[in-house]
Amino acid sequence: MANLNIDTRDNRTYDAIVIGSGISGGWAAKELCEKGLKTLVLERGRDVKHVKDYPTTNLYPWEFEHRNELPYAVKQENPIVNRCYAFHEDAAHFFVKDKEHPYVQEKPFDWIRGYQVGGKSLLWARQTQRWSDFDFEGPARDGFAVDWPIRYADIKPWYDHVERFAGIAGDRDGLPELPDGEFLPAYPLNIVEKYFKQQVEQKYPERKVISARCAHLSHAKQIHIDQGRVKCQNRTLCQRGCPFGGYFSSNASTLPWAAKTGNMTLRPNSVVHSILYDESKGKAIGVKVIDKDIKEEIDFFAKVIFLNAAALNSNLLLLNSTSQRFPNGLGNDSGTLGKYVAFHNYSARISAEYEGYLDYKTDGRNPAGGGYIPRFRNLHRQETDYLRGYAAGFGAYRSSYSDESGLGISLKESILNPKLGNWGVGSHMMGETIPKVSNYVALDGKEKDEWGMPLLRVSVDYDDNDNKMKKDYLDTMEEMFLAAGFKNIKRNDASQAPGLDIHEMGGVRMGLDPKTSMLNKWHQLHACKNVYVTDGSSMTSTSTQNPSLTYMAFAARAVDHAVSELKKGNL
Repeated sequence: MANLNIDTRDNRTYDAIVIGSGISGGWAAKELCEKGLKTLVLERGRDVKHVKDYPTTNLYPWEFEHRNELPYAVKQENPIVNRCYAFHEDAAHFFVKDKEHPYVQEKPFDWIRGYQVGGKSLLWARQTQRWSDFDFEGPARDGFAVDWPIRYADIKPWYDHVERFAGIAGDRDGLPELPDGEFLPAYPLNIVEKYFKQQVEQKYPERKVISARCAHLSHAKQIHIDQGRVKCQNRTLCQRGCPFGGYFSSNASTLPWAAKTGNMTLRPNSVVHSILYDESKGKAIGVKVIDKDIKEEIDFFAKVIFLNAAALNSNLLLLNSTSQRFPNGLGNDSGTLGKYVAFHNYSARISAEYEGYLDYKTDGRNPAGGGYIPRFRNLHRQETDYLRGYAAGFGAYRSSYSDESGLGISLKESILNPKLGNWGVGSHMMGETIPKVSNYVALDGKEKDEWGMPLLRVSVDYDDNDNKMKKDYLDTMEEMFLAAGFKNIKRNDASQAPGLDIHEMGGVRMGLDPKTSMLNKWHQLHACKNVYVTDGSSMTSTSTQNPSLTYMAFAARAVDHAVSELKKGNL
């Protein structure tokens, strides 16, 4: 008898479905597969295999057609993504181009996306800080959002879990506002960064300058070698994809680990249209997918669904998942879906020069990027005329220049032995924004993309709180720079639209009360318990820390809960 591969519902049924393959989706896939669940991972973009699909990773500058610059026409065609710091010839293939996936800006918003297996985990800046109870308790203390249903003690074991596997470099600094973790050796500060640290902590004891914590293998342990990863080579070409697996990405780490179990089915080029809800069962039963290439609709089925499409896309997908029970979007009994979207305010910078330590220069590259100044405003008491606070990056570098006007030996010597200028120093702001009902996303009622999905309307903006915080950052950093003896200080209010922080959060927020939130403390939809959301859309507030490490921990914790509930028959 012929063995015909007939498409049936049984062939499209799994224990779990994960929507999205980026940082949080990769972690959900790894944890589900390790726990024995047959798991379908859906990715709307193309497949990108570790090492094999990093075409520029080992190219020298002169091997690029345009020396890593993009042609003027490409920049003009992509005014949004062109504003991103990593959008150059070496990594442009990992970014969504402006015309490929349009959206509606009710207010200016630069939506930076990477649609491929691994998502933006190939492109992220790799900064990783834990949240503390100052962050989880902030809304309850300040009254600016609903209370988080969890605290640091709930998530600490899961921070431990993901840090050991991912590999996080950092110092144990003993700061309650920035908890220590399971760290690999930190990347040290250079001489001027250490000088600034000493000056700041001497003159302002409540402020700290520490080595930035980052997802790089400063030392590869056995768990990393088992993943096929080795020590970071400090190339700082990370946006090209790392053939060494020196920094954490879904492609180098979690997805191959999930694949090794034999329990993962990865389906790229799959645009998820909606989550299917069964009225009689009172739960989700699967997802509707539109094949990206042939535009055919296919339904897949599972007992539990993890939504990890990245914050704004997860909002879009839930809003598009309508039924008689949920006419305004899956789980949206509270009416909060798509609302209270927030982000990080990265719109201020400051730079200067330092005339000391001229007998020193930098040697090699630091993938951590230098120093980090944890939030110190409004921690123990409300001390400013704005809510919450900001963290800041800090780095120092030695400028050099050469006289290239000569010829022959003189030109060669000038290039090989450049003259050194003063040290340059710089800082950028990482401010917390306040979730507000006026910052929202919604489906457009008329415009659709080529797969029939409604375009997302984005209405997100700064407010007076952000402006006050930005002024305080610039004033405070200028004061600190002056105290350290820095000269030629230049303040820069970039006035950039929200979005370039690439840290959009909220819209499917967690909370204690189903009347004011979408998710419970386990990241389940209050009204549809077999759907878990563990990406940025689940955030109740934004803190000042980079959020990706928290998404990883949330995903691992939620999978543990989901598998336990499945075994009990509760899902």
